[in-house]
Amino acid sequence: MSKMLMIYPDRCTGCHNCELACTLSHDGEFRPYTSRIHVYSWETEGFSMPTTCQHCNDAPCVAVCPTGAMYDDRAVGRVAWDVLKCIGCRMCTLACPFGAVVFDTQRRRIVKCDLCDGAPECVLFCPVQALEYVEEADATRSRKKAVAVEFKKTFEEVS
Repeated sequence: MSKMLMIYPDRCTGCHNCELACTLSHDGEFRPYTSRIHVYSWETEGFSMPTTCQHCNDAPCVAVCPTGAMYDDRAVGRVAWDVLKCIGCRMCTLACPFGAVVFDTQRRRIVKCDLCDGAPECVLFCPVQALEYVEEADATRSRKKAVAVEFKKTFEEVS
């Protein structure tokens, strides 16, 4: 059975430790813009929400990639990309409904969650367990969808 990153927004304190752990692990430096996970905070409402690639089953980023660089890697349960095939067109950044695919202009590359090859650093460094890497099951998938719906409602209210 594959695993998935589970997000619990009700636990998130907005500390951004996940972003720092991600960039340090991938880039060897703290560059929150190039983090594969982002925490959005609404201070007046007292609400923070980590967001990252949802590794969609029918991923729009895969569908729009003209070179096949972005692909569905179901063997490990993720949407992955081949840096050698990527031409930097940024179509995937436009297609992602979660805004989880980012183009790093400094290094001229796509940046998105790769689940740290099965050991997500963001999970290890979250002090309040707002992130968990768990076995995917029907119950966790429905919880994830419910969280996404609530996030969408919240985002529409503050936009």
